[in-house]
Amino acid sequence: QVQLVESGGGLVQPGGSLRLSCAASGSTISIYTMGWYRQAPGKQRELVAVTFREGIGNYVDSVKGRFTISRDNAKNTVYLQMNSLKPEDTAVYYCKASRGPYDYWGQGTQVTVSS
Repeated sequence: QVQLVESGGGLVQPGGSLRLSCAASGSTISIYTMGWYRQAPGKQRELVAVTFREGIGNYVDSVKGRFTISRDNAKNTVYLQMNSLKPEDTAVYYCKASRGPYDYWGQGTQVTVSS
């Protein structure tokens, strides 16, 4: 079983950048598919980006070209670099580790994009 702790959220102006981190413990992330999700008020949680064990990243269309997911297996950490942030990116961002039928979630970190 893996435990996940997100950090790096905060308040940023439109056009700004943030880097989220998801630190894992209890197991190595190298065996998991790692994803970032977000949930805005009144909306369903949605997938933002996912990185498979090979390190390839996939993105939802709304963040392509602005967000980059990466993993550092040595540090047991997954990152989400978010550039050119927009107000509609405001949400709680969650990290998820998946392997087979098992999913593990972090507690989330708030990202607010506002002037």
